[in-house]
Amino acid sequence: MTDLLAQLGALPTTLLMGILGVVMLADAVPLVGVLVPGDAAVLAAVGAGRPAGGAVAVAAVVAGCVAGWSLSFLAGRHWGGRLRSGRLGRWIGEARWAAAEALLHRGGGRIVLVAPFLPVFNALLPLAAGGLRMPYRRFVTCAALGATAWAGLYVALGLAARTLTALLPGAPDPTVLTMAVGLLLAGPVLLGTRRRLRAVTG
Repeated sequence: MTDLLAQLGALPTTLLMGILGVVMLADAVPLVGVLVPGDAAVLAAVGAGRPAGGAVAVAAVVAGCVAGWSLSFLAGRHWGGRLRSGRLGRWIGEARWAAAEALLHRGGGRIVLVAPFLPVFNALLPLAAGGLRMPYRRFVTCAALGATAWAGLYVALGLAARTLTALLPGAPDPTVLTMAVGLLLAGPVLLGTRRRLRAVTG
């Protein structure tokens, strides 16, 4: 794992951010996203990249998330009922699917906006939004704004973690430490963010 992360640091920034975008696309797909640690991927990319690449990392994350969510939205729009009653729906669970629809009925675009901060639901909400016939323009606008906020938070955490690790004497490869410190910083930050979101969307 350490060797793989070290190799990431040797990649050109453009290629590294392209890989990050593909990872975030996969993270946005239902079920597949559960297996893809999107937050760790962002932190690793920031740690492996250059400090000036923060804006590029945000753009890569937003592009990947919006692309993945758009695919899920279109799948929900065209095959929502079939997916819900099929194997995918059984894997997701009717209770989660119904909860996603209830959130959308109550919060609409606001829920799409905060979806990146809601584990599990972040990949399910686009499917449900498509099935509920939410206008795509409204969906993609809210999704892009939410992805930008989420990406900005994680890139900022990654840059802060990279700065902190650089101060350590004899620090090893910055990618590994940036990811570890970033995840430690992310815990309390995201906990506070989710509490505020529950207050807004509840």
